[in-house]
Amino acid sequence: MRVRKIRGIEEEIEKIAGDKLILKPEDYRGKWHKIFGNNNPIFIEIGCGKGQFITGLSRMNKDINYVAIEKVEEILYKTALKLDNDHNLRLLLTDGRLLTEIFDDNEIDGIYLNFSDPWPKNRHHKRRLTSMDFLNQYKRVLKKDGRVNLKTDNSILFEYSLNTFAKSWRLENISLNYIHSSQIIDVETEYENKFRKKGNSIYRLEAINIKEGE
Repeated sequence: MRVRKIRGIEEEIEKIAGDKLILKPEDYRGKWHKIFGNNNPIFIEIGCGKGQFITGLSRMNKDINYVAIEKVEEILYKTALKLDNDHNLRLLLTDGRLLTEIFDDNEIDGIYLNFSDPWPKNRHHKRRLTSMDFLNQYKRVLKKDGRVNLKTDNSILFEYSLNTFAKSWRLENISLNYIHSSQIIDVETEYENKFRKKGNSIYRLEAINIKEGE
């Protein structure tokens, strides 16, 4: 989907988000608890879209810190517009491929991947957020038993993800027709709402980080 460019959008995000927008996240590698001013768990969403998911989670769970990562300015702007008194949420305008430059080893408790671009062509598989290059980064920044939570409506991406995670992660709560449950902390995304109305199946999995030698 092509996003219309908006002149001066980064300045607008700064104006709306204030100190919730972290301009040089690499400066805080290993120090994210200082940003939040507490030792609460830290969860990140890579590709936060319009922000319905991450802002909803942050308001449901005040004792958890959240970081929303989005590389497209015009999309992050829509997340910024949803901000309220979200003391436990920070926004990053950056690329998920820089994860290990932003977070230290074992600094993160969980990662959310919601309706990521499936990059359906085989020659583009390395761009998928569940390619081995990305999974290797997740393993480093996640704590032992930290989780990657994935939701998608794309069966090709889901099957691919099952295969890549199965190599060195423990898979749990695999669903081929995911329905919200009170047992899982979750918020419906904008895409999820649209796909459900169309009758699309929603696929979900949780991958638990196994640290070798621990």
